[in-house]
Amino acid sequence: MGAPMRIVCVAGARPNYMKIKPVMDALERRGAEVVLVHTGQHYDESMNDVFFRDLGIRPPDRFLGVGSGSHAEQTGRVMAAFEPLLDEVAPDAVVVVGDINSTLACALVTAKAGPLLAHVEAGLRSRDWSMPEEVNRVATDRVSDYLLASSPDAADNLRAEGYREDQIHLVGNVMIDTLFSNLERARQSDVLERYGLSKGEYGLVTLHRPANVDDPEVLTALLKALGEVAGRCPLLLPVHPRAAGRLAELGVPGGIRLVPPAGYLDFIALQDSARVVLTDSGGVQEETTALGVPCVTLRDNTERPITVEQGTNVLAGRDPERIVSTVNRVLDNPPAPRRPALWDGRASDRIAEVLLGGGSADSRLRPTDLLVPSPAGEGEAETVLS
Repeated sequence: MGAPMRIVCVAGARPNYMKIKPVMDALERRGAEVVLVHTGQHYDESMNDVFFRDLGIRPPDRFLGVGSGSHAEQTGRVMAAFEPLLDEVAPDAVVVVGDINSTLACALVTAKAGPLLAHVEAGLRSRDWSMPEEVNRVATDRVSDYLLASSPDAADNLRAEGYREDQIHLVGNVMIDTLFSNLERARQSDVLERYGLSKGEYGLVTLHRPANVDDPEVLTALLKALGEVAGRCPLLLPVHPRAAGRLAELGVPGGIRLVPPAGYLDFIALQDSARVVLTDSGGVQEETTALGVPCVTLRDNTERPITVEQGTNVLAGRDPERIVSTVNRVLDNPPAPRRPALWDGRASDRIAEVLLGGGSADSRLRPTDLLVPSPAGEGEAETVLS
């Protein structure tokens, strides 16, 4: 019997933690050696340590501590720190999740170093090239061996872009694995009592995307819309560090209550008991869909269209009048709860089976290997090494 597979799992920011934890657990249950690397892209206590505690994630085996900076600075620092680590650890495979700068940085280093690369949440597309996350998603998929898709539309995107079927695996949504495994604990939270809230009698707001919070004009328009909504349904807004300064400068309308960032369990409890959630977060679109809570997305597009087609999410854009009319319609006639197939709490098990049964870097086709039909369509397709 050979040595267990050594797999590096990378996390860098708060949205990653909920995605990497179930994958680590599923791999370790099957005997893999998992090395957890935290790049340190998010590094303040409210966005980092509390999530590790809430989710029961063990301390990282390696902490790169790259901190903030421009996209180029952050990506470059992660690459420079991750390259010698990868050389030292010499894993069989690397797992990256999501679409942050750390995801792309570690993907590029891995692709050049040679281990197999797996991308969790592959194939998500907003079609909005002005989103840094969209660039990160597309580039990460291109160098990945395993494209682990959370929904059928994501798998369809990958096929349309020309990826081989042996690369694409529809596994379900790891965020929902974490949600379901922590939901009862979250429901025991006292966060509603702390804020004097009653179930079903408030709206929850999150704002963090640069397109929404970095431009004072856009943010002012969003706050105007939220102020009108708050006249009908009081709103709670846990303040993302990115938005804190802007909100302090502009001030917020009456009926909107600013509170500190919430830990994972408290935030799930707040979503679970909300009458409506207004957000620009992809993860929140997914969590509200799984919880059956009405969600209004304050963006012009979404890379998670399945939450609109199969869930409780409605895309409202960023026009104040449209936002207010959309929220009023949702409050008057909430969408019926629907949950996409494979959002069942078992995605991480499927991922582990794919990774541990998929062979080695020496035996697998790699991302640049092409499958082309054999001459005159006879027999099997042949492999052409590019």
